Amino acid sequence: MIFKICGLKNKESLLCCEKNNADFFGMIFYKKSPRNITLNEAKTLISTSKKLRIKPVGVFVDHEINDLKKIILSFDLKYIQLHGGEDQLYIDEIKKEFDLKIIKKISINKPEDLKIINKFKNIEYLLFDYKPTKNELPGGNSKSFEWNLLKGQEIKLPWFISGGINETNIKKIQNLLNPNGIDLSSGVEVSKGIKSNSKINNLFKKFYDN
Repeated sequence: MIFKICGLKNKESLLCCEKNNADFFGMIFYKKSPRNITLNEAKTLISTSKKLRIKPVGVFVDHEINDLKKIILSFDLKYIQLHGGEDQLYIDEIKKEFDLKIIKKISINKPEDLKIINKFKNIEYLLFDYKPTKNELPGGNSKSFEWNLLKGQEIKLPWFISGGINETNIKKIQNLLNPNGIDLSSGVEVSKGIKSNSKINNLFKKFYDN
């Protein structure tokens, strides 16, 4: 199982994720999010991660593409997550300039939302998340979609599941769907944007306990 912990902002959380063998940490470059990271904070985390196994992922929501390119270049990002309504042209333009891997979010609420799951090209991973209402953030809402919607779907790319995942339901995901990856954020927080090392530790312990 691939694990990604999203919305990290400090070194202590990063080291805790590394200790628990998480594969990726997400840095959210989205000003409306309580998990928004500054360029200086991102620089510290990326610099620290160079001595670790865990890999950084820049997370963007319909980001102005030229500014996105500057951030990719500045931090030499090898993974980015597109968590908005970015289209194929947007994806292709990034791939034309950078040798990196893209995680593309697909919001799920009803069966019709699954029609596009195999339509994106030039990406490496899909990420299925709860579909927010008009007044909600694009992610990190502590809400799950109906996971059964993914049962029996032919998904051609490796995929993550996200949305409202915590230590109480993480085993259910593995048993019900067995995705390639699990993406966590609010489920390991004490409040919006504040990660808890004890919650991270407990979640991994719960997942790996038989």
